Amino acid sequence: MANTIYDIEVKTLNGKPVKLSDYKGKVLLIVNIASKCGLTPQLEGLEALYEKYHKKGLEILAFPSNDFMQEPKEGAKIQDFCSINYGVQFKIFAKNHVKGTKAQPLYKHLAAQTNVMGLKVYPIWNFHKYIVDRNGRFVEWFNPWKKPEDAKIAEVLEKCLNN
Repeated sequence: MANTIYDIEVKTLNGKPVKLSDYKGKVLLIVNIASKCGLTPQLEGLEALYEKYHKKGLEILAFPSNDFMQEPKEGAKIQDFCSINYGVQFKIFAKNHVKGTKAQPLYKHLAAQTNVMGLKVYPIWNFHKYIVDRNGRFVEWFNPWKKPEDAKIAEVLEKCLNN
């Protein structure tokens, strides 16, 4: 298991490796997404957050997953869907697992940082959100039904961005 989020490598939609250390000094909102989910319109709210806070140091890292059987698309088709339908400009990475023993290393790391009654918190559905501060430390998670425009998400982001 990684010591910090910066020890983890992920892949772009076209399979190119990216080290999360490239995001040192940024506040990260990490979210698992899917194109066929009732919560998919949250992409618009996520994009609004990105546009509002990107220049202050926010990066949104989206990870498509079919763990909940709602992401049939692959590769560039995921990016096209998100860009055309929701104007998404934030980074979308390769489709991968986000929960349980098959979860990619990033999600295993995030789950290990969370704790609800002694249990790791993996995404319970699409659009589960994790916030990581500028030092790569887990700060907070939000369930999928907490919309990106919720004041609590903005409050946590602003606190991280101002530190």
